[in-house]
Parts: sequence; structure tokens; C-alpha cells
Amino acid sequence: MGKLDVVTIVIILANILISLKGFSDFSFFEKYKFNIGGVRRGEQIRMLSSGFLHVDNMHLFFNMFTLYFFADEVISYLGSVNFLIIYFGSLLVGNFLSFYFHKNEYHYSAVGASGAVTGVLYAAILLHPEMRLYMFFIPIPIPGYVFGIGYLLYSIYGMKNRVGNIGHDAHFGGAIGGYVITLILASWLFEEQPLMVALLAIPIALLYVLRRTGNI
Repeated sequence: MGKLDVVTIVIILANILISLKGFSDFSFFEKYKFNIGGVRRGEQIRMLSSGFLHVDNMHLFFNMFTLYFFADEVISYLGSVNFLIIYFGSLLVGNFLSFYFHKNEYHYSAVGASGAVTGVLYAAILLHPEMRLYMFFIPIPIPGYVFGIGYLLYSIYGMKNRVGNIGHDAHFGGAIGGYVITLILASWLFEEQPLMVALLAIPIALLYVLRRTGNI
């Protein structure tokens, strides 16, 4: 890790400050969380604001810790402006996918930067597929693309089986956002990393097939 880019610092601070406000102000939290009923009433701000709220300190820490490690990887390749496009684009795509899967569940709610962070993570893997990731429960480094594919396959499993109190669909949507936006901004990846582009598309194609066949 080198010196953190100012954009990364601003995003992390915004998440911390808004989340702390939500921890101490229930009405604020309820007003700006992602909620199907609220969005359907026309409160589209929730699609964005919910990405800066978190359930608790651990939820906030895990998301910001992940962002801390991968944000500047994306910035080093694409610059600060494109990083922001990926971050906010992934956040919105994640919430759009969540809305799509839960559109008839008026009480469904969610918060967290996970969609945006997953998009940044997937972007970083696309841009630097040789990266190695260390997991707490695995003593050896894992290739980034293996982790990315495995994570999305687990997200599909979580979506299908409603595993835990986790917005698997928002995570998956964020990854789709990070994948598509990165390829738009860095089209040279099709020539330089065609195999990686294809491999990372496998879970996305699988979700599409499962949805089309009514299996999720």
C-alpha cells in the first residue's frame, strides 16, 4: 500500500460520518435506507444514500477495510474520476438488481457500501488479475480471479437459498457494475486480458441463465 488517494479518503470519511449519524438517529436511518416500499413511492434517493449507511461498526469496518485495500489499485490504473464512476455506478447497479429481485417485497430493506465495494474489488481484479489475496482461514495466497469467481458463485448460492441476513443480490449487482463499467473505461482489457474477461463473466452468465430458467 502506498499513500491513499484523497478520493479514497473522502469516500471512507463519508461512509463513516453518515453511518455514525445513522447509528444515533433512527429516523435518519429509516429515511435513507434502501427500502422497496420507499423506492416505489418515488424516494429514489434511497438507491444512493443507503450505500453510506451500515448496520453496525463491524459492517462499516469490513466494507471500509476492503475499500482501503482495493480503491487505489483501481485509481492507479484509471484515475480518480473513473474510480468514482465505478464506485457509484456499482452502488447503483447493486441496488437496481436488489430492487429487481425484491420488487414485490414492500418491506424489504438493506444498507451498506457492499455493492460499491464489490464493484471496486471486481474492477481491481480485472485490471490486475495477477494479484494474490490472503484470506483469514486459508494460509496461502489465492489468485484474485479465483476469489472473484468463487465469491460470485457463493452469492448466487446465497441469493437462491436466502443465506444469512446479507444482501447477496446487491453484492452481485455491484460486481456486475464494476465488471461492465471497467470494460467500458478500459476497453484495452479485451485485447490484453481476453481470458480473464471471459472467466470473470462466467458467474454473471450463470445468474442470467438461472433467472431465465426460473431457478433463482
